[in-house]
Amino acid sequence: MNGDAMGDAPKVPPGSEGRIYADEGQPRSIVGTDTGGTFTDLVTASGEVVKVSSDPQDPSNALRRALLARPRNPTEPVAVLAHGTTVATNALLERRGATVALVTTSGFEDVVEIARQDRPSLYDALVDRPEPLVPRRWRYGVAGRLDATGKELEPCDVGTLAPIDPAVAAVAVCLHHSDLEPAHEQQVAEELRRRGHDVTASHEVSPEFREYERTVTTVINAYLRPLCRGYLSRLAFLADEIRVMTSAGGLIGAEEAANRPVALLLSGPAGGVRAAAQAAVAAGFADAVTFDMGGTSTDVCLVLDGAPEPAAWREVAGFAVRVPSLDVHSIGAGGGSVASIDPGGALQVGPRSAGAWPGPACYGRGGVEPTVTDANVVLGRIAPTARLGDLARLDLAAARSALDGAGIAAADLVAVVNANMEQAIRQVTVERGVDPAGLALVAFGGAGPLHGCDLADALGMAVVVIPARAGVLSAVGLLSAPRQRDLVRSWPAPNDHHGVALALAGLAAAAATAVGGDAALAEVAVDARYRGQSHELTVPFGPAGTAIVTPATLAEAFAERHRAFNGFDRPDAPIEVIALRSRASGAIPIRYEDLPTPSRPTVRGPAVLEESDCTVWIPPGWVGEAGGGGALVLRRELHS
Repeated sequence: MNGDAMGDAPKVPPGSEGRIYADEGQPRSIVGTDTGGTFTDLVTASGEVVKVSSDPQDPSNALRRALLARPRNPTEPVAVLAHGTTVATNALLERRGATVALVTTSGFEDVVEIARQDRPSLYDALVDRPEPLVPRRWRYGVAGRLDATGKELEPCDVGTLAPIDPAVAAVAVCLHHSDLEPAHEQQVAEELRRRGHDVTASHEVSPEFREYERTVTTVINAYLRPLCRGYLSRLAFLADEIRVMTSAGGLIGAEEAANRPVALLLSGPAGGVRAAAQAAVAAGFADAVTFDMGGTSTDVCLVLDGAPEPAAWREVAGFAVRVPSLDVHSIGAGGGSVASIDPGGALQVGPRSAGAWPGPACYGRGGVEPTVTDANVVLGRIAPTARLGDLARLDLAAARSALDGAGIAAADLVAVVNANMEQAIRQVTVERGVDPAGLALVAFGGAGPLHGCDLADALGMAVVVIPARAGVLSAVGLLSAPRQRDLVRSWPAPNDHHGVALALAGLAAAAATAVGGDAALAEVAVDARYRGQSHELTVPFGPAGTAIVTPATLAEAFAERHRAFNGFDRPDAPIEVIALRSRASGAIPIRYEDLPTPSRPTVRGPAVLEESDCTVWIPPGWVGEAGGGGALVLRRELHS
């Protein structure tokens, strides 16, 4: 069912399929919007905040409703719409993408199924890997072969490529060693496009070594592209320019996003992490953990020296995705997470969510299963009169009925979901050798400020930062993000480091050109490892214009990075260079610190603070005061 026909959801006005902001003489605004599983958030450059229920059938409907709900001028034209979307993520999780064929080097058709030798769960003999997105009948081989340096051993022969099944909507092309030399792959892609196919080639989306990960990433891009193209085309008339957040925390144009949807799998969470890092620095905490609890999921990320930790690859829906991203760890724990008693009598919370429709029982839309939000309402941490998005009032009786009917106590439900989220934070801190006691916890999202102090208590963290506009912080991050392009290239001579500096300069220039306009900064980094290691570390070298990358500086910087991550280095071991990276960023249209900041009270727990976009729970023993950037900084109360 379409969201516009559900309950009392607002109607999309006639004509909104086209440009509903037609007056070319009006001033134009800059808007950040984040579409979540439960709510769609919007923030304008002037500080307006809108929160409406998401439409799971067509997220663009909720986006239109949010624009029309702007309180000051709902028909003001939009110059730039910066968007974080879950469309790609949900399509992969729910396997709603296109039918895909894979063309690869003859003899390697089964790489996507063979995968790696590791198991998803070491001690679970019954667990299965996800089924490949390409069935065996749609995997095609083509003659031709390159060696491990990119040198041709056998010419590519597109004449050996059989006709692709007409039932296929998109084709992924991933040939052996095309990360080093794409010529064969380009020939195959050109032939398939000549035949009329929608083609994704690996050198265009993931030109890095490791055959399995590169193949899977290419397949996922082909799988998502038809759906994401259609979605983004429906947004075209909402603004003069659409920009979309990537997993790496920067914005790209809508056309590029439609062509490379695999880069959007952490789109919304990346915006939140970016703003949370800025909020932490503004409040005086350069080292922090970002804790984003929304309606469907919880996303956490480590921030050191003001910068979110990067990752060269992520696992999404059980698939290895090898594109630049922020190192965000996600679990199925949100306000809408459903609680149940398993066959063994244990209380389980999530990962299934009640979503936007019908949502938690307290929404009054027919939901009957107990959720985290229902438990917080019953515990008094959310008042029935609290404003959650476009909901008029919460139904306390329905929340109690859902919990009682399942035989679940509200306090127990909250304790279990807190334990799940605590473990997620430990994964990005303790398991990486970082003591969370020395970090601030930045709690945001619609539900994050309800649980921040509980998690800080469990982890020994002394400070919780509630940013201004915490409930819509991901949209704030989108509003204040620059255009950005991340490029990566495999290095063909791991043991020869003398050409690295020149290659990095060329890569930085390409990244800056891709950003276009006033590219303000291009930074460079090198992926390296000790010979014999099976994993590499990314070694940052800063701005391309000032980076000094020689064999000696590379060895020194890598040793320092290795000590930081592993506690030791190996001075006499040879270092291998695996890949080169560059990130170029344009000017930031709206700086985080320039957004209007609210006044924050001094408050002592126990207390509940109702804000326009979220509710803050301050337990006994905690006290809050105003901090930099409009944040509320919570600390444990000191007793003499």
